[in-house]
Amino acid sequence: MSATEDAVGTILVIQGHPDPGGGHLCHALAQAYADGARAGGHRVIVIDVAQLDFPLLRSQADFLGGMAPPELAEARGALLEARHVAIFFPLWLGTLPALLKGFLEQILRPGFAYAYGAGGKGFPQPLLKGRTARIVVTMGMPALAFRLWFLSAGVAILKRNILGLVGIAPVRTSLVGGVERLSEGARARWISAMRALGAEGR
Repeated sequence: MSATEDAVGTILVIQGHPDPGGGHLCHALAQAYADGARAGGHRVIVIDVAQLDFPLLRSQADFLGGMAPPELAEARGALLEARHVAIFFPLWLGTLPALLKGFLEQILRPGFAYAYGAGGKGFPQPLLKGRTARIVVTMGMPALAFRLWFLSAGVAILKRNILGLVGIAPVRTSLVGGVERLSEGARARWISAMRALGAEGR
C-alpha cells in the first residue's frame, strides 16, 4: 500500500489482478491511472490485492457477526478516506476473480459498508455514500461482445449488487477487450486514457 502527499482529494486504486507477479496490461492501466491522479494533485492510495494475505469467508455467521481480519484494517481505512475508488481486474469466467471477490466480501461487511434496520429487518442502508467509482476490466473477448452477448453481467453485479448496495455511485466502467491482440498503438491509447481519467479523478 502506498500514498502520495499534499493532494486535493483521495483516490483509492484497487489492483484486483490475482497474479502477484504483475506485468499484465491490467497492472499497466492501474499504474497509469495512479500516475495521472498524482499529477492531477490527488492523494493516491494503492492496494494490490494479490500482495495481501487474508482468509476467505466461509460462513454467514462470520460474515454477519465476525470481525474483518486485521490484515485488511489499512484497506478499510483507505476506503473510508477515499472519495473515489478505481477498481482494476481481468475478466475471469465472466466476472471478477475470486481473490478480488473475497477481498470485497471481507471489507464490505455489515456495520461498516451497510446496516440493517432493527432486528436485522428491512432493506440494508448504505454507509459509504459520497464516493464514486470507476471499474476497469481487461478481457480476451471483444468488449462489444461482452456488452451485447453477455450484457456485461459480471461487471453489472459489481456495479449494482456490491458497490451500489453500499452507496458508492455513480460507477463508471471502462472495458478493454481483445487484450491478447491489442496493437502497441491501441495499448498506448488505453494507457493514455487511464492517465487522463486519473488526473480528472473520475
